[in-house]
Amino acid sequence: MTASTGSTGTSVERTDLVTVTIDGVQVSVPKDTLVIRAAEQIGVQIPRFCDHPLLAPAGACRQCLVDVPDAGNGRGFPKPQASCTLPVAEGMVVETQVTSPVADKAQQGVMELLLINHPLDCPVCDKGGECPLQNQAMSNGRGESRFSDERNRGVKRTFPKPINLSPTVLLDRERCIVCQRCTRFADEIAGDPFIALVERGAQQQIGIAEDAPFLSYFSGNVIQICPVGALTSEQYRFRSRPFDLVSTPGVAEHDACGAAIRIDHRRGTVLRRQSGDDPAVNEEWISDKDRFAFAYAQADDRLTYPQVRDTDGALRPASWPEAFAVAARGLAAATQAGGVGVLTGGRISAEDAYAYSKFARVALGTNDIDFRARPLSSEETGFLAGSVVLTGPEAGAVTYDDLESAAKVVLVGLEPEDEAGTIFLRLRKSVRAGGTEVVALAPFTTRGLGKLAGRLIPTAPGDEPAALRALAGELDATAVLLVGERMATVPGALGAAAEVAATSGARLAWVPRRAGDRGALEAGCLPTLLPGGRPVADAGARVDIATAWGVPGLPETPGRDADAIVAALGAGELAGLVIGGVDPDDTADPAATRAAIDAAGFVVAFDLRRTEVTDRADVVFPVAPTTDKSGTFVNWEGRVRTWEAALHNPASLPELRALAGVADELARLGQGSPLGFRTVDEVRAEMVQLGPWDRTDRERSEAGPSGAEGRPSAARDDARGAEGARRLATWKQLLDNGSMQDGDKYLKATARTPVALVTAADYDRYGPTVTLTGDRGSMTLPAEIGDDLVAGVVWVPANSVGNGVLADLASPGTTVTIAGAEGVHG
Repeated sequence: MTASTGSTGTSVERTDLVTVTIDGVQVSVPKDTLVIRAAEQIGVQIPRFCDHPLLAPAGACRQCLVDVPDAGNGRGFPKPQASCTLPVAEGMVVETQVTSPVADKAQQGVMELLLINHPLDCPVCDKGGECPLQNQAMSNGRGESRFSDERNRGVKRTFPKPINLSPTVLLDRERCIVCQRCTRFADEIAGDPFIALVERGAQQQIGIAEDAPFLSYFSGNVIQICPVGALTSEQYRFRSRPFDLVSTPGVAEHDACGAAIRIDHRRGTVLRRQSGDDPAVNEEWISDKDRFAFAYAQADDRLTYPQVRDTDGALRPASWPEAFAVAARGLAAATQAGGVGVLTGGRISAEDAYAYSKFARVALGTNDIDFRARPLSSEETGFLAGSVVLTGPEAGAVTYDDLESAAKVVLVGLEPEDEAGTIFLRLRKSVRAGGTEVVALAPFTTRGLGKLAGRLIPTAPGDEPAALRALAGELDATAVLLVGERMATVPGALGAAAEVAATSGARLAWVPRRAGDRGALEAGCLPTLLPGGRPVADAGARVDIATAWGVPGLPETPGRDADAIVAALGAGELAGLVIGGVDPDDTADPAATRAAIDAAGFVVAFDLRRTEVTDRADVVFPVAPTTDKSGTFVNWEGRVRTWEAALHNPASLPELRALAGVADELARLGQGSPLGFRTVDEVRAEMVQLGPWDRTDRERSEAGPSGAEGRPSAARDDARGAEGARRLATWKQLLDNGSMQDGDKYLKATARTPVALVTAADYDRYGPTVTLTGDRGSMTLPAEIGDDLVAGVVWVPANSVGNGVLADLASPGTTVTIAGAEGVHG
């Protein structure tokens, strides 16, 4: 460790190491290391229950007692000590259960006390087979019980069971050993102290207030870290034994965080998901959405075979070869009739995104491709090209660790608790350590910002560019700007973020909503970018890609973005559409998107489940969920997150395989070239061979606009002075009406009740229930007061009411009218 010597400016090497002796072995560890951690350094595992490396020490269970004899230096203790709360000291001698009869007896005594009232119901307990109490009772407990029938007749304490701490988390109180892992996690990590210790002495137990269930976005983590079977999952309870399960590492698919998960499955069915252990990303925590929202892949409306539209207009089952042939014929005709657009959505793996990108260029001969099936602006393309693509941890991009070391983190158009749970937990960890100030440009102090002790810069939707520039003087190289994808809809916001980062030295990162967005960007699913961030307008880039792909050339004209593809279909300028996993209600103009699909002469849809898009399509290909295929997500950091298939289901294929089949048929018809791959491994090899993905500064400047110019997705007007007119603020909550949360009624029951957040004046005037009216319709919601909500603004959750704000109300940032539920206007 290097330390400054003061005014001389020189530095000297010093070590803050402490040498201790554990079971006769000397070990040097950093100062303030706990004895239990020092023992791990030499391979000695001291039994424990309350101890967890990511939680503050508690010393609650006392199972980790060790003997610390006096070595003549005053470092000893007369009684056994809890090694999980005892820091090392120079010259300290520690004897664990391995070498000390005193420590061994103390641990056996603690175990005996724990088992007095703990039920011996291991055969029916969900934790049986992976239970630390079960294991350590064998390794560090007595061989026989002294629980005498003569004294107490063998009757153990019992409680009514289970208690619903929340719709997803159940408590069996008689199993609880009061280790406090759950309460410490809720308080320290999640910031949701809804559970606490109640009663005293032998009656002490975990409880909740009658009117405050454990409704935390991260509640499922307490089930996983519970060292006994006291906390169980309503979803998984009594469904399987741990030793019947096959575990496969995976990556969470619900957001752009890239959290590591473990998929536990049996006989082709996923039964539960657990958090993976990845210190660089999510540590050991995941959101409840990542943990419980997986039933969508097993829903009754899962597509399990291709379909083609018959002459009578109805969809019918088809074989894969027939579907390839019909799709190819239709797309060939559509190409001749005006062209085909490609909308990929943002849930795809990087390999599937690469296949879409190549398919558009070599099979359809077009750059009309976009993964941004959501509100966007033309400014965003330049921002992504100049500030995001090709950055990653190895190239100096912002990482999770940087969030913990930053002096200031500015959230711009991002609510991490709702939109990026892992980012929220890492920020909270840093804030609790006293290292980071969180600042949010937002219309009000959200629940998540409050738990981060953050500072609000009150900002109405659309005013973010000015607020960013006003904040620039506070920023320097120790600051980080986290920009959410919502800023793409605000004219000038992305340009302002890039400008402020450049002038202040602050580091900049883009946090998309969907897991596949970043990979799609890198793979070239944009109308102006080829794979590897190479600009379509660069002739040299086109030659390089064409040579690597073995094709004569690539289309030269930059293509249409998602909004323009929709407009062109509606106007008859495009005749066909290839669409994958796109929900019209998530697009900038849902009605226009539906009309465009209806107007398309030929539609090929790729989806996991039946949707209104597949019902409108001419050919439908079933695609594999993340559990049924290998793939890669690129998370918001630019970190590559690869996973392998957990299940092998012949009913569906990766999109890349279906696209390759269609491209082969198109080539037989004389249009375009085959893709040259059929498997995920072949695509990965080609992506690597295509590298290095590098661009010069000149190419970055040619990729598109990066300033405030550019077409916004929705017109804005400042109508805050008009009677009853309010600026609409909205974003998606973590748990909403998303189709990927279907199938788990317990998780759905934990979603926050949708409300309209209004100012106190508006509540007094229009509440307690308000009706909002925009250019697309109206919605009526209960109203709540936002204490610091910006005047002239109203907030509603984006996808929790009806078909969603975009479909039923208006575009974010535009003007809506507020009235009382009975039609009372001001």
